[in-house]
Amino acid sequence: MQAWTRFLDMNNSTDPANVACLFSAAKAASLLNLPVPGVPGYAEFTIFTNTNDRIPGKVPDSPAPLPVGNQVAGVLVPQSWLDESEENIMTVLEHATNTPYYAFGGAAASGSDQASSLSQAHRDATFMTYFSDDYLWGNLFPKMFDISDKTKFPPVFGSNHAGFLTAGPLKEDWTKPCPPEWTFEERREKCISFQEAIYGTERLARLEAIKKAVDPQFIFNCANCIGNNLPEPEASKSRDQDDESSSSEPEPLSANPSDEPSGASSMSSVAAAPSAIAVYLLINSI
Repeated sequence: MQAWTRFLDMNNSTDPANVACLFSAAKAASLLNLPVPGVPGYAEFTIFTNTNDRIPGKVPDSPAPLPVGNQVAGVLVPQSWLDESEENIMTVLEHATNTPYYAFGGAAASGSDQASSLSQAHRDATFMTYFSDDYLWGNLFPKMFDISDKTKFPPVFGSNHAGFLTAGPLKEDWTKPCPPEWTFEERREKCISFQEAIYGTERLARLEAIKKAVDPQFIFNCANCIGNNLPEPEASKSRDQDDESSSSEPEPLSANPSDEPSGASSMSSVAAAPSAIAVYLLINSI
């Protein structure tokens, strides 16, 4: 609390009217219908009411961190589908397993040049919510999304809060969920991948192409990131090819100054590294 107060002092932000987190313990107690403790500030009040003895004497996170289900992902419910009928609205209210997540609307559908990694489903959604796998793939999915072209799986999930075992349906039957008891190898072979279920077939192909161009050695790799679902031989091939090219005998430097790279090209090479990192962060953001 003292460190936080010093930070506010340094930034001239200690005016109570402008600092909501410093309201009195009495006010906090009244809001929660609790007896007023004999402590002066919000931090002390939070410690006073904390029942978690894991961090005694420390201000706990509020709300506390919670685990995300290992096979959970939010469905991006299309606004156009809800607009079709009141029955569709009632279907969501009846079968959604949580309160809808309203992080859409406004300029979400047109607020960029469409060149970011966000899927069209993300732009077209009215909200994100959760359904059981069986009900989603067997009932809602064919109604909510265009699946007329069996070579192009549509984007369905939002990447926010997606569990690490999230997957699309079976590749051979989009109305059947991917069995959670399958091994990673079986899921990779027979199920629509985590990435394809989020970005859709077309956008994922574009993002993977950027990934291969920017990071051919797959140095930047994390669970369920772009390229992480590619077959291991393909990723290894990219690394092997790069190793072969780096191990070949380098060409001797030219003694002719005119053959040296110009200042502009030298600067372009230096600038390429941060540019590559920026592109990598872009395609893996959501």
